[in-house]
Amino acid sequence: MTYKDIIKDIKNKNYAPIYVLMGDEPFYIDGIVNYIEENVLTEAEKAFNFTVLYGKDTDHLQLVDVARRYPMMASHQVVILKEAQAMRTIANLESYVQNPMPTTILVIAHKYKKLDKRTKFYKALSKHALIFESKKLYENKVGGWIQNYLKDKKREIDAPSLALMVEYLGNDLSKISNELDKMCLNVPAGTTINADHIHKNIGISKDYNVFELQNALGSKNALKTQRIVNYFIANPKSNPFVMVVATLYNYFSKIYMGHFCKNLGDREFAQKIGLRSAYFVKDYKTGMKYYPLKKTEKIISLLREYDLKSKGVNSSSTPPGELLRELVFKILH
Repeated sequence: MTYKDIIKDIKNKNYAPIYVLMGDEPFYIDGIVNYIEENVLTEAEKAFNFTVLYGKDTDHLQLVDVARRYPMMASHQVVILKEAQAMRTIANLESYVQNPMPTTILVIAHKYKKLDKRTKFYKALSKHALIFESKKLYENKVGGWIQNYLKDKKREIDAPSLALMVEYLGNDLSKISNELDKMCLNVPAGTTINADHIHKNIGISKDYNVFELQNALGSKNALKTQRIVNYFIANPKSNPFVMVVATLYNYFSKIYMGHFCKNLGDREFAQKIGLRSAYFVKDYKTGMKYYPLKKTEKIISLLREYDLKSKGVNSSSTPPGELLRELVFKILH
């Protein structure tokens, strides 16, 4: 079942006796747990029929003892096991799984990894429980996910702004949803979100972020590069040197790979060099014009050298801001 299928069934009071929520993406696991917490029982019913346990502080005997109780003045009780991946004796729940209490809704939130499907415990779960595997979203799917999330909130987003969000926020859905929710509080329904909305509500500056720095370097815009570097030096906590170097290393590594597949179409080119969106292909192809293969190799070596310098290797106590200024000068010249 999909996330939406499970929410729909819970909304219609079609409850499973056991929910096993597992996988690498915590966003959907948290979403289902929160929905069950907030919607299955009334506030009055929760007083006697709602229990939250944590895997690191609980063993199977304690959990079974709670799950075997009868509800009081309610049709069901809800028992949620959070951090189930930390419960050492979780496999010993097999006997309960084979004969669960029909009036208990047991939710097992097993984040960041999957249960071993080869075990007897998992095989018992597959017969008697609803198992939902929450998988990390592929990076090339994040843009569509953002569009659908905003569509549910009656908002749209223009292409450049979408590409900026995808590049800046990655594929952490919890982080993305938090930022989108924050923005939607200040952007009315029916609005098409643009770069100004993102800058004001999320803090991704369209002029002074590391992605604009890489674009300024990629087009050899020395004046804009210097402005951004000055801003970074004045705001070191917002733009730590290690993060800037890592991002530039990723950028020039893609430029390097691009030289070996420059004759491909935009979509295939983006896939080959690892871009999340084909929207950015033109920026990388521009960078390839200014940075031939040999030059790109030297820049990658420079980035490694300055990363080590920032960590005290073969370097005096040069401030990170000055290291950045030196590095950018050498890249441009």
